[in-house]
Amino acid sequence: MRAVVLESHGGTEVLQVTDVAEPVAGPEEVLVDVVATALNRADLLQRRGLYPSPPLAGFPPPALDIPGMEFAGRVAAVGDRVADVAVGDQVMGIVGGGAYAERLVVHERQVMRVPSGVAVADAAAIPEVWITAFDALVVQGGLTSGRTALVHAGGSGVGTAAIQLARAMGARVVVTASAGKVDACRALGADLAVDYAAQDFVEECRSFTRGAGVDVVLDVVGGDYVDRNVAALRVGGTIVLVGVMGGGRTEVNVGALLPKRATLVGTVLRARPLEEKIAISRRFAAEVLALFDAGLVRPVIDSRFPLEQIAAAHDRMESNANVGKIVVDVQP
Repeated sequence: MRAVVLESHGGTEVLQVTDVAEPVAGPEEVLVDVVATALNRADLLQRRGLYPSPPLAGFPPPALDIPGMEFAGRVAAVGDRVADVAVGDQVMGIVGGGAYAERLVVHERQVMRVPSGVAVADAAAIPEVWITAFDALVVQGGLTSGRTALVHAGGSGVGTAAIQLARAMGARVVVTASAGKVDACRALGADLAVDYAAQDFVEECRSFTRGAGVDVVLDVVGGDYVDRNVAALRVGGTIVLVGVMGGGRTEVNVGALLPKRATLVGTVLRARPLEEKIAISRRFAAEVLALFDAGLVRPVIDSRFPLEQIAAAHDRMESNANVGKIVVDVQP
């Protein structure tokens, strides 16, 4: 099968499509024909050698280094003990790696059905960012109807998912974005879109909430945003940090957390054990997929590239020009 295998690390020149042996599904696993995958920031780090993936399911040692953390496709084969998934089912899901390939292996309970009304190739834009947004805002942040979320990088894949999810729940959402992306965020349903280069999001949040502060912050930036997130937060609020695009080291005024009685949570999906990935995938499927079925939310796709142009797809993400997901079409 064709796959992007990292035999070295560095720039986009290391992204080479090559032929490798197919993975083999175990008793409780399914083999999936990957129709499409989508890019995530972790893919760029993995390419540079800064974020290695865990061992890939279905491959004997030595493990191949194949990026790709989400997929959509059709079930090609199932293990002997698989009960709830059948050959031919259209499925999607998150994986630790391996989605830049024509076939991958995943545990049966980690796959989710492709929502009705969403093409299989478009469903690749759902799993990673939508589960991240759901986990951060709802599971860990406690966002509910009537509350307010602050979402940084509103034009990113996670941001575009978080805007729609919050609005579908009946919550209000404030986002930060670059000047060229604020209109797109408003079109998706953001109640307030803040140009982070020209406006102070702390003051904007205080004004929007009439001084109360926001209930939940979803932060992919880190760095000096952490202190400012605390300032924008209401008493008893929660900050969920899911990325550090602005830097992983910073000085934080922990004294400011005390009067806010605030909670600061750091989280990732990729490094979680299989049981936790299954649990969050099942909960997301139970609570969110119906929103796609009803047409209340949708995957936001910025652009798409064939697998052979994976380097151009990485260039697109590194330019930070995308609004929503960059999809890579693997096979029909």
